[in-house]
Amino acid sequence: MIGDWEVELNAIRSAGNGGQNVNKVATAIHLRFDINRSSLPAIYKEKILKLSDSRISSDGVIIIKSQQFRTQLQNKEAALERLKELILSAMIIKKSRRASKPTFGSQLRRMDSKTKRGASKVMRKKVDF
Repeated sequence: MIGDWEVELNAIRSAGNGGQNVNKVATAIHLRFDINRSSLPAIYKEKILKLSDSRISSDGVIIIKSQQFRTQLQNKEAALERLKELILSAMIIKKSRRASKPTFGSQLRRMDSKTKRGASKVMRKKVDF
């Protein structure tokens, strides 16, 4: 679906734990995907750009950083998988919520419990002779 020319992958050094290997090897991957220049259908582009995701810049570029694994290949695959999930999540149509009414029985039970609670509080008051 997405061509190799559309995805820009850069190897960078990972942050965090890893000992000497972290300082020597660039295992983390920085993925950049320009939505506007991509070959995605227009409806996909439109829905992706509407997403309120921090990974999407104001220019319409998706930036994903993957440094979960110790190898560059695994991080590359993870970044591409996350890009795929982001694109597919934009196309999911969420079911609109219909407001429901409480049943008559539940309303009666609620009012009954309120009455009982009020009656028990009245019983705590000071008795006036």
